[in-house]
Amino acid sequence: MKAINTVSFNTRTAFQRETEFISVTVAGQLLGLPIGRVHDVFVVSEMTKVPLAQAEIAGLLNLRGRVVTAVSLRSRLGLQEDHRTGRRMAVGLECQGEAYGLLVDEVGDVLKLNPAEMQPNPVHMDRRWVSLSQGVHQLQGVLMIVLDVDAVLAFEAEREAA
Repeated sequence: MKAINTVSFNTRTAFQRETEFISVTVAGQLLGLPIGRVHDVFVVSEMTKVPLAQAEIAGLLNLRGRVVTAVSLRSRLGLQEDHRTGRRMAVGLECQGEAYGLLVDEVGDVLKLNPAEMQPNPVHMDRRWVSLSQGVHQLQGVLMIVLDVDAVLAFEAEREAA
């Protein structure tokens, strides 16, 4: 009986060492969002523009009867908007009681990664990206930047500070 408990404990400890991320792609760059912060992944059908809104605010969405602020991750990262028509994906997040849809190019897989293997941001990384990132994971020749959801959605505070 004790051997079973020991195995269960070791299995539980191994699972606790892994952190899950939803992988998304923006302008060819792989990004990771902590899965605990993600509520939905959905296709954007209609979006209402908001007059005089910041560049990061792409518009408002109706997600199952709830008004959601659509935030362009491209704009937030200082990248050019992709104006091609087609299917737009969004990741539903909440921050300080507000609902947001983070617009991304593609949604990938759920990745289970060891937090001890996360590395600090590269020294040559753009300052804007560093301010939105918690670190990076090296995945078979691809660098995944782990986004800090609170920092990504703190654009309002940045504007007030300026």
